[in-house]
Amino acid sequence: MARAPLLQISDIALTFGGDPVFEDLSLVVQPGDRVALVGRNGSGKSTLMKVMAGLVEADSGTRVASPGVQVGYMEQDPTMDGFETLGEYAASGLDLDEAYKVDMVAEGLKFDPAGKVATASGGERRRAALAKLMAEAPELMLLDEPTNHLDIEAIAWLENELKTTRAAFVLISHDRAFLRALTRATLWIDRGAVRRAEQGFDGFEEWRDKIWEEEDQQRHKLNRKIKAEARWAVEGISARRTRNQGRLRALQDLRAEKAGQIKRQGTAAMAFDGGSTSGKKVVEAFGLTKAFDGKSIVQGFDLTVQRGDRIAFVGPNGVGKTTLIKMLLGQVEPDAGSIKLGTNLDIAVFDQTRAALNPEMSLWENLANDPELGVSGKSDQVMVRGNPKHVVGYLKEFLFDEAQARAPVRSLSGGEKARLLLARLMARESNLLILDEPTNDLDIETLDLLQDILGDYDGTVLLVSHDRDFLDRVATTTIAMEGNGQAVVYAGGWTDYRAQRGGDFVEAAVASKPLAKKAKVAEKKTASGGLSFTEQHRLEELPGVIDRLTAEIAKLEELLADPELFTQQPVKFQKAMDALVARQNSLSDAEEEWLTLEEKASA
Repeated sequence: MARAPLLQISDIALTFGGDPVFEDLSLVVQPGDRVALVGRNGSGKSTLMKVMAGLVEADSGTRVASPGVQVGYMEQDPTMDGFETLGEYAASGLDLDEAYKVDMVAEGLKFDPAGKVATASGGERRRAALAKLMAEAPELMLLDEPTNHLDIEAIAWLENELKTTRAAFVLISHDRAFLRALTRATLWIDRGAVRRAEQGFDGFEEWRDKIWEEEDQQRHKLNRKIKAEARWAVEGISARRTRNQGRLRALQDLRAEKAGQIKRQGTAAMAFDGGSTSGKKVVEAFGLTKAFDGKSIVQGFDLTVQRGDRIAFVGPNGVGKTTLIKMLLGQVEPDAGSIKLGTNLDIAVFDQTRAALNPEMSLWENLANDPELGVSGKSDQVMVRGNPKHVVGYLKEFLFDEAQARAPVRSLSGGEKARLLLARLMARESNLLILDEPTNDLDIETLDLLQDILGDYDGTVLLVSHDRDFLDRVATTTIAMEGNGQAVVYAGGWTDYRAQRGGDFVEAAVASKPLAKKAKVAEKKTASGGLSFTEQHRLEELPGVIDRLTAEIAKLEELLADPELFTQQPVKFQKAMDALVARQNSLSDAEEEWLTLEEKASA
């Protein structure tokens, strides 16, 4: 017997500011659906998701959720008024005997439930909103960019939870690897219409391109027909005026059809100009050591950055990736070691906090008020790589219309803010790009373009990202920061790093039991008064950690057993020795921690 749909939307129409967002839009979400919701920035993805959640009321049409079905929505900017801590907010929809679920989710998503709402960052607030949704476990989850502000380890945890959930979900994300791993159907918003394909995101781009190709062919046929009819109208109308009024009306209808076609949004006119050539060696670092508040960032770290390198820094949030980059640029002093910067460097920085943008100023003012480009806020021009351009014309190159030019930056979507920051960045010449989480909120087409132009860029790129697909497409070298001062250099992108690593820190997170199973363990411990939730999870996790470290030690010992390694590749030999010592120490600590927790549990 067929099950009733979880949610059905029929003939929805919605208008903002006089412009239609959707017209005659209908869709159905069935039990077990795992749907990717894709579309260009500004196409209405988040708005549609709010309509699905019942948070935005359409001008016309109906929204029907099946009786008893709970629809949960992850808020992008949650309102936390009245809550002192993030944990209180996340548990606000749960019964008292279910509040422990927040602790379980918080561990996977890496946020502190005891953190104060008043001082929480935007990323911490979003993680709390995601934890609230995951802990409530509704029958239908609506997830709007859930991986933003998550590190790769937390993304892997969330990916594993969503793989094992019985709930249906609709997912907006820029993370291709995340979408490919999770989705089995695709909703595509294109110019106010929604198409559905019964295939996951992996087949989306081929499907999209096929539809566009068919559309182009139809447009070409229409243009040819209009041209032929227009020639007839000019050359033969005087002889057949009375009999052919119908044909003239048909020509007018053809022209009206063409005028009514909605043009596809193009791609932004993005380009980086390498400007003057830097020295061959961009950065040389020797024996860098740095610690903050007793926490080691790096120990004895060496690195040479050559002109043209694309170096990615990966690791958990808070491990010190941005700090290491600032050290390499001479902006943060190391505790020990030395740094030598190359010659003739022009540095441009894409900051993940978008700090270069003033949210209260207009797009115009943000572009025309840049001392580095030699323009003031009163100017109507912006210097683009040495050439003056009108501000509105330059904004149009980045897909902003004239009406947006005087709007405040705070009114923009996340993707539009990222695009505006790229416009500022690309207006100047540079030969060293620092890109700190550049992929957040960008749509798939803009991401493709950014990857292409980075491939053609003459300069050097230092990159921080948690987008695994982006890392694979861009990075030529990956520096893995794994905590405790360990920063190891690997050739290639994310997939290459994992292959060389023989496993990575992500696997420990994914290997843990799904949330539903961990909850049962937590319930038992709550009743018996044993270990805390965090300690219990750590006790369950440690055997896997010990097994992984034991396997890595065996591989390193096998490598070091080669008698020719020391004489022929002394650098590789030393790195292997250092890695072996580090893993042996980690194994000893893990075994001691396991014994301590096991004794506490037994007691």
